[in-house]
Amino acid sequence: MTSTKRISRPIRRNRGAAAVALAAATALLAGCNSSDSKGDDPLSDSKASGDGVVVGSNNFAESVLLGDIYGEALKAKGIKVSYKPNIGSRETTYGLLKNGSISVLPEYNGALLAYLDPKATPKTVAATTSAIEAKLDSKLTLLQPSPAQDKDSVTLNAATAKKYNLTDKSSIADLKGIAKDLVIGASPEFQTRQQGLVGLKDVYGLEFKSFKALDAGGPLTKAALKKNTVQAADIFTTDATISKEKHVVLQDPKNLFGYENVQPLVYKSALPQKGADALNAVSAKLDTATLLDLVAQVQLQGKDPLDVAKAWLKSAGLD
Repeated sequence: MTSTKRISRPIRRNRGAAAVALAAATALLAGCNSSDSKGDDPLSDSKASGDGVVVGSNNFAESVLLGDIYGEALKAKGIKVSYKPNIGSRETTYGLLKNGSISVLPEYNGALLAYLDPKATPKTVAATTSAIEAKLDSKLTLLQPSPAQDKDSVTLNAATAKKYNLTDKSSIADLKGIAKDLVIGASPEFQTRQQGLVGLKDVYGLEFKSFKALDAGGPLTKAALKKNTVQAADIFTTDATISKEKHVVLQDPKNLFGYENVQPLVYKSALPQKGADALNAVSAKLDTATLLDLVAQVQLQGKDPLDVAKAWLKSAGLD
């Protein structure tokens, strides 16, 4: 196996942000740092070298874990790999893919399509892929989607759900007369996305009391929901803390959050065919139950995502 350069995992931070925000985010990914880290800046625009593949990830734990799975699967095929983890939101990583600074990124097909074409409403996974490809930059391509899905959601804390007699069988539409009394928290991008406040207003007619900008389903959002600083939040549906904290994920009957299959997005010229084959093999074996288990190992058991990735690839015969 080819040796791999392990790039450090700095946390994206805003100037003047409260120290608690940095501490919480650092704690979440503390297990992600490796002893051979070189301290490279994940936002640098240096292009991938001709003899290696750069695997990037967005700024939440599951994306980092998926990036590790992709990278280790590529290493198993003798491909030189480096990492640019925990970069930021799609608004940043898509640009880095287009200019070749990163070669591979774990994506979610529905969210990617909403970013590229907010008006698209595909009815199948295949139609989602086709719609993405119609809007995708010509230097990029999608590989095969996995059965695993992880959706954005409107999730209530237990106290709020109990107060309004809502359960996991209740719908986002049931907030119609309630939203005006609720604070909702999510990443800053959620405020302007169709798969966010824009769609919640257009599709479900919801206007919340206020919006609190936090992080992408990370420690800040989960802490605010638990403490009732926000009563509703965008929590990813494979997050193990949902069941642990007895939060209630509302049903999405109008399919605002669409399909969210995990799917590799690739800078075409940077990935050899054996690499594409390796990532397609990963997708074929990654289902939602598996993803939920792997995320729980990181979030609840405190395991290093890289160790979790290696162990799963070995168990799946992909190492």
